[in-house]
Amino acid sequence: MDTQTMLRTAIVLLAVTAVGGLLMAGMRFSGRPHPPSFLAMVHGLLAASGLTLILYAGLTSGLPGGAWGGLVLLLLAVLGGLVLNLRYHWERRELPIGLMLGHAGLAVVGFVVLAISGWNVGGA
Repeated sequence: MDTQTMLRTAIVLLAVTAVGGLLMAGMRFSGRPHPPSFLAMVHGLLAASGLTLILYAGLTSGLPGGAWGGLVLLLLAVLGGLVLNLRYHWERRELPIGLMLGHAGLAVVGFVVLAISGWNVGGA
């Protein structure tokens, strides 16, 4: 599989991950203290799958500079997601909205940077 295909596949995986994130955020903003565990797990697994594919592509074939930048932002978002999961969700505590918004903001910016770079690889 070439770099372009790997990046585009990862971008699609991350887009599906974002839909799950929006669903969970909607639940939190509607008054639920945290989403169902299965939804949080699927969100994390899809994100990890996409990021693993990006890392594999980058380490085996190389990535454009913008894709590396997007990956760094997404990895920072992962740290926020880990805190949300392990410190709050796992302990059945109310998810802090500020941390959720920071996690989402980093993820969105990282995703956009990655998507722009990934779709421009190979000129197609």
